[in-house]
Amino acid sequence: MPTQMARALAGEITPEMKRVAGREGVDPEFVRRGVAEGTIVIPRNRRRKNIDPVGIGTGLRVKVSASVGLAGPGDTIEGEVAKVRAAVEAGTDAVMDLSVYGDIDGARRAVLAATTTPVGTLPVYQALAEAREKYGAAVKMKVDEMFEVIERQAADGVDFLALHCATTLQTLRAAKKHRRVDYLVSHGGSHLMGWMIYNQRENPLYEHFDRLLEICRRYDVTLSLADGWRPGCLADSLDAAQVQELVVLGELVARARQQQVQVMVKGPGHVPLGHLKATVQLEKQLCHGAPYFVFGPVVTDIAPGYDHITAAIGGALAAWAGAEFLCYVTAAEHLGLPGVEQVREGVVAARIAAHAADVAREPRAAQWDLEMSRARKALDWDRQIELAIDPRRADALRRERSRGSHRACAMCGRYCAMQVVGEYLGKEQGVC
Repeated sequence: MPTQMARALAGEITPEMKRVAGREGVDPEFVRRGVAEGTIVIPRNRRRKNIDPVGIGTGLRVKVSASVGLAGPGDTIEGEVAKVRAAVEAGTDAVMDLSVYGDIDGARRAVLAATTTPVGTLPVYQALAEAREKYGAAVKMKVDEMFEVIERQAADGVDFLALHCATTLQTLRAAKKHRRVDYLVSHGGSHLMGWMIYNQRENPLYEHFDRLLEICRRYDVTLSLADGWRPGCLADSLDAAQVQELVVLGELVARARQQQVQVMVKGPGHVPLGHLKATVQLEKQLCHGAPYFVFGPVVTDIAPGYDHITAAIGGALAAWAGAEFLCYVTAAEHLGLPGVEQVREGVVAARIAAHAADVAREPRAAQWDLEMSRARKALDWDRQIELAIDPRRADALRRERSRGSHRACAMCGRYCAMQVVGEYLGKEQGVC
C-alpha cells in the first residue's frame, strides 16, 4: 500500500489530509501539496487505529510534543500513562515515549492506547537497554538487533521514529577538531557514538539507511531525523559538529523523499537568542524545507528549575523564524524527571510559545486573543476562563485571589479600569 507521501504525489487527497485541513482551516489541496513537497508531514502509522491525524509543517499551526517514559526502578507504566493524560488534557499535539528501562514494550503499547495524538519513540533507547541486559554492555549491541527493535516499534503502531542517522564518524572528527565545551548531551546520540567508537564502525543507521527507509515505508511511519550533536550549552551553538550534521541530515532528507517516506528534522538544544533565526534558516536551507522539530530551544544555561520558561522564550522565537514543532521542556529539565504537574506546566508553556508564534505568522491566530480582549472588556469572567490556554489554573487563581469581588479583578478591585470607564461613560459592560 502506498505511503501518505506517495498518495499525495499521485494527486490523491487522503482522509488524513482532509482531517488536517479541517482542523487547520485551510484547503485540503494545500495540505496535499505540502505533503507531496515534504514541507508538511502527517505522522500516522497505517497500523494505528485510535488516532486523530495532526499536520506539522509550513502554513499550519505550530505544534507541541510532550515526552514521557520509564527511566528507572521507581517508574511505573501507570505513572507514565498518568503523565500522558495530563499532557493531553493540557493540549499537547503529540506524545513521545522515551522509555529506557523496564517493560519498554508494555509502556509503549500503553501510551499508544492512552491517546489519540500521534505517538513517537526513539527506538535506539530500547535496543541499547536490551543489549545491556543481554550482554552486560550496550556497546555489544548487534546491528540486526537494533533494526529488529525499530521494526517491532513500527509494527506496534508508532507514528514517528526519532533516530540519530546523521551522527557519523565525520561529525565526530569535526567535534574533536573544534573542541566542544559539552561534547554530546543527547542520550541516544552519545550511546550510539560510544558504540561506534567501541566497534570502530560507522553509524549503522547511516550505513544502512535504505534498510530503515524500507521499514518506514512498510508501516508508513514518519522519520524524525534527530541531531546527536545538538548544542548542550550556548557556547557550542552553530559549531562545526552541529553544522556538519545538518549537512548530512539534508542528504538523508532527500533520500527519504526519494523513497516517498515522510521526514522531519529534530533540532537544538541550547541556542542564544542571536543564533535562533540563523539556526532555523540553516535547517530550512540545508534540509530542503523539511519541518523543524526543535527541543526548546533553551536560550540560557543558568536557569535550572525554570527551563520551561527559557524554552518557551526560545520556542516562540524559533517558531516565529520558521520552526513548526516544539518539544516541550519542563521545570525539571537538567535536574531530574518531571512529575505529572511539571508535564502539564511544560505543555502549557510550550503552547503559549507556539501560539505567540502563530499570531506573528498568521493573522487568523489572533482571533483567540481578540475574543479574550472582548471578554475582559465585558468583565465576563466565565468567558475569560473558558478562553484561557489553561482554564483550570485560571479558574483556581480567580477563586483564590478575587477578594470576594465578582466583577473586578483582584489587582485593581473597585478601581478596575474596565469598570470605572464603563461607569464614567454610563455603560454597564465597559466601552463598546
